[in-house]
Amino acid sequence: MISYRLKSARTKAKLTQEKLGVMAGIDESTARSRVSQYENGTYSPNFDTMCHFARVLNVPECYFYILDDEFAEKVLALYHASKAPSA
Repeated sequence: MISYRLKSARTKAKLTQEKLGVMAGIDESTARSRVSQYENGTYSPNFDTMCHFARVLNVPECYFYILDDEFAEKVLALYHASKAPSA
């Protein structure tokens, strides 16, 4: 997992670490510290947890795993374009 992308997506969504954790199903008493540890790269969440984060943050799951930053941003843009309402 590319840890700084989690923080970037969270801040773009204007969520605190605690709020993101709780919305992703982490117990409120540990949500802030766990998300902080994930964002700092101290620990890596399992794929299921990352899927919950992706759903809450409205990003594709793969966004957190793509090594190339430019490609990750293109995937994110494509994801959002595919979710846009059709005219």
